[in-house]
Amino acid sequence: MANGTSPQGTTRLQHYIGGKMIAASGTDSIPVYDPATGQQIASVAAGDASDIDAAVAAARNCFDTRSWRSRTAHERSNTIWQFGERLAAHADEFAELEVRDNGMPLMFARATIASLVNGLRYYAGMVTKLHGISTDLSGNGRELHAYTCSEPVGVVGAITPWNAPLGVLVNKIAPAIAAGCSIVCKPAEQTPLSSVRLGELLEEWQLFPDGLINIVNGYGRVAGQALADHRDVDKITFTGSTAGGKTLIKASAGNLKRVTLELGGKSPLFIFDDADLKRAVPAAAMAIFANSGQVCFAGSRLYIQRGIFDRVIEGVAKAGQAMKLGSGMDPTTQMGPLVSQLQLERVLAYVESGVGEGAELVTGGHQQGDQGYFLAPTVFANRDRRPLRIATEEIFGPVVTAMPFDGPEELEALANDTNYGLGSGVFTSSVTTAHRAAKLIRAGNVWINCYGILDKAMPFGGFKESGWGRESGFEGIAPFLETKSVYTML
Repeated sequence: MANGTSPQGTTRLQHYIGGKMIAASGTDSIPVYDPATGQQIASVAAGDASDIDAAVAAARNCFDTRSWRSRTAHERSNTIWQFGERLAAHADEFAELEVRDNGMPLMFARATIASLVNGLRYYAGMVTKLHGISTDLSGNGRELHAYTCSEPVGVVGAITPWNAPLGVLVNKIAPAIAAGCSIVCKPAEQTPLSSVRLGELLEEWQLFPDGLINIVNGYGRVAGQALADHRDVDKITFTGSTAGGKTLIKASAGNLKRVTLELGGKSPLFIFDDADLKRAVPAAAMAIFANSGQVCFAGSRLYIQRGIFDRVIEGVAKAGQAMKLGSGMDPTTQMGPLVSQLQLERVLAYVESGVGEGAELVTGGHQQGDQGYFLAPTVFANRDRRPLRIATEEIFGPVVTAMPFDGPEELEALANDTNYGLGSGVFTSSVTTAHRAAKLIRAGNVWINCYGILDKAMPFGGFKESGWGRESGFEGIAPFLETKSVYTML
């Protein structure tokens, strides 16, 4: 990094505001730890309300002067495409930063970078496809032509999580700038390194007008709150916990900000007795153990048809036991650490709760290794389907609760017995069962004979307390647009 990272934690990593890397207004800093070792590897400036004010002012000036949206659609499309290509050229660097910051395996980080590049390419193409409609309203002795047009909502505030730091950040930037908005980003304080590097490269590349993209690091309770409260921000897009989303709704009431929320989940995965278990069992394991279970749509409620219950739960447990845990920089690592000591303690508390409430601990449930924040892949059996905390609350760790079910007639009630509705999975060889399940499950995503596959062309989001709105696909750009109706008397 141009500003330098220091193993001793010296604060040298800055904010990106108005097209430049600048020092924070204050002297507070945030330590950054490598989850695989628990050692501090850097620190970043802890922005406050004055830094947010500066970033919002830069974003507002960019928007109001039309320095970006006055460019032709083809020019903007080409610039966003170039942005993606330049990020792709730094893919290895960003993948390593994500591993150091978050702990995810290198292969997962590389896939995340490839996905965000595809997202930029997708929304680069979307710029030239934002059209209104026209209609003839003539009649009763008058001749009237009417049409609609789509316009950018204005200044966007983006607050992003630590489980996929750069991926989610760019997934919010892409549709916002494609729509013509300017944006202020507040990355998660636990994982700021890739966003700092992004700011450095944006300053170097000079692709965008000053103030179009701004990045302010800081604590959620300070910088994030200031962004949500700011009266010159027109829209908030947030990915994080459901509790955090509810707080943002209250903060946004001041000027009735538009709000998009991608929140938590407690996703069910059903394995029927006619499923291909050679496919279903590994998929069920990866549905919960991928990225150490720190995935909003992780398949943490595993429902197994009663006749194959013991066979499947044994297979998932063996898959977890066989996984190699270690630093994400080791290319053979299959599961990395949890993101922080705090998250490790939180997940271990859920494990303790599960044992205390009488669930059967099949495997795992303990911290692994003498350094870092590693938790062994954990499988519980809840054979009588009691409403245990581990079966009802989002844990955000590699902990799955397996429960038996008798047949298709139970699916709707079991799947929807939750406040969430983000992801779901069904493994069966019956086309009828598969599509009936997709119809009955109240969730934004249903995976049939697979789990967790995403594509930027498909909308992503949840029902109920899993959020408001959608990201990706055409639905992902709509929240950044306002529709204007124009009437002309001829």
